[in-house]
This record gives sequence, C-alpha cells and structure tokens, in this order.
Amino acid sequence: MKALYGQQNSPGEEMTFVFQERENLPPTRDHDVKVQVRACALSWMDTKLLSEIKLKKELVPVGREISGVVLEVGSKVTFFQPDDEVVGILPLDSEESGVCEVILVHEHYLVHKPDKVCWAEAAGTVRDGLRAYTALHYLSQVSPGRTVLVLDGASPFGTIAIQLAQHRGAKVISTAHSLEDKQYLERLRPAGARVIDVSHGKIDVAESCLEETGGLGVDIVLDAGVRLYSAEDEPTSKSQLLPHKHDIITLLGVGGRWITMERNLQLDPPDSHSLFLKGATVSFLNDEIWNLSNVQQGKYLDILWWPQLDEPIPLYEAKVSMEIVQKNQARKRQVIQF
Repeated sequence: MKALYGQQNSPGEEMTFVFQERENLPPTRDHDVKVQVRACALSWMDTKLLSEIKLKKELVPVGREISGVVLEVGSKVTFFQPDDEVVGILPLDSEESGVCEVILVHEHYLVHKPDKVCWAEAAGTVRDGLRAYTALHYLSQVSPGRTVLVLDGASPFGTIAIQLAQHRGAKVISTAHSLEDKQYLERLRPAGARVIDVSHGKIDVAESCLEETGGLGVDIVLDAGVRLYSAEDEPTSKSQLLPHKHDIITLLGVGGRWITMERNLQLDPPDSHSLFLKGATVSFLNDEIWNLSNVQQGKYLDILWWPQLDEPIPLYEAKVSMEIVQKNQARKRQVIQF
C-alpha cells in the first residue's frame, strides 16, 4: 500500500509531498480499529505547531480527516464492529496517513457516520464543523436572538458556521470576498444571512454592522484572520479584504465575544480599554484543542453540516492537490475519494 507524507528538509522551506510504500500493518492492538478508508480530506499542515509541541519529524503523515468502513476491531473495542461506517480525525501525533487504503485508528478518534451523509461529505465536513461548533457552542455560547458576524462566510468554515448559528436561532451577518461568494451565500438554505460584499474595498464592515444592528453592535464575531497594521505597513501576503482589528472592536456590542483565528493578535492599551468599556472578550480558536483534550475525543456527531467542497479527487491527484492546499490556494475543501 502507498501512503502520502509531507517532507520539509529545512525551516522555511516549502513542504514537498511524496508517496511512500508501506509495510504490512502491525497487529491490531486492544483499542485499535482497522479502517478501510473511503475518503480523506486534505487540510493545511501547521508545521510551526508541530515543531512547538515537539512532533516535528522527517516525514509527516498527510490527511487526518477520514471516513471509511471498519474491517477489524481490537479485543477491547466496545463502540464498533466490522462493517460499521465511521468518520473521525486522526490525532496530531498519529503515525498513520489518512491518504492510504487501510489504516489503524484508536477507537476514541472515531464515531459512526450518519447514514445519509456520503463519504466525501463526512470527511470534508468534520474539521470545519468541529471548529465552528467549538467557536459557537463552547467559546461564545450562541443563543436565539444573538447577532453573529461570520467573516468570509463562503469559506468551508464560514459556510458551516452560518448554518450552525442559524440553527441556534441567531441572526447572521456575513462578508463575501467576491461576487461569486455573495451569490453562493444568498443561495444557502436556510436563507436569511445578511451578506456584505467587501470585494471592491468600498464597504466599511464596521459601519454596515452598526447600521444593521441599530447602532448596538454584534454579539459574536468569528474572524478569518485580521489586519494588524495600517494598509501601508501590512505585509503584501496579507489579504487586504480582511478587516482591521480596530474595525472588529468598533462593531462589537456590549458584552460581545470576538472569536479569532489570528494567532499573533496584538492588542494595544487603547484596544484593551475599548474592550474593557464594552465588557467584551477575546477568545482564540485553535481547532486542534479538541483533539488534544481527552475529554472531547470522538464527539463529532452533532457537527456534520452542509459543506463547501470541491469535486472529490482521485488518489493519483493527491500529491498535486496537497501542494495547492499547503500553499493556501484552495478555496474549497479538497477530498480524496478511494
């Protein structure tokens, strides 16, 4: 069997991806589940995080969100039996590559796949669903009547966050980075999200949100990254479609919650003072926390929503597709179908 791995020879160097022939799988241990993989989603690999938590190695397994059929279970496995259909996320320290026909997974990282969800949708949704669920349920406690701003709503994460927020009874405002994104968001069901097109750079997001909420501001903001500096100081690689951090603080309402994926967020004293006056909070969304917490392992069933997927990709295109994903050039979630 072949499996896909990432290789980075030196810091700062672009990661290359290679197929490696695998030896036969070791015997199934007590809590292992042998899975025949039917689909595997490709996600950007955070090599910096792997290095920080001492998991950096020469060959890094690629593909952690998988769906498939159980072939065999260990002697102490209680949740699964052969022929069960499952979905899950492999842990950060997994030696297994999800881009492989057959893998061994600890039972705690899997759940049963809902019957009406296809293989590609199950694998392609679980990570973004988990991230959206963490942001809205655990970090912001979304509830009916709240106003939620989802930045870049047409992204795979944004699409699911919008649906989950609406399911919880919240009013949703979203930004679109292109006309195509705006049209896609307006076709989403259930309908109802207010879409702000920022593709031309002429729309002030803070002003639009304050106008939409009668000057009260929004209760919850889910960002997709933020600009930390003025336009002339911002690195050219940074998307100018992202709002400035001051805009987000301005549009937050009293008691608002800002959920950010910006790991290098820097708040100056005036920023902190504005948040203090509003009684607002900032929470950091690290989607790996769920997998790093033993308490939460295997609780994925409530977070499967309609995803933003590209057409499933055959195995022989996995290497090229992963190179695109790693360069952050894939707009939709890429899924390998076996």
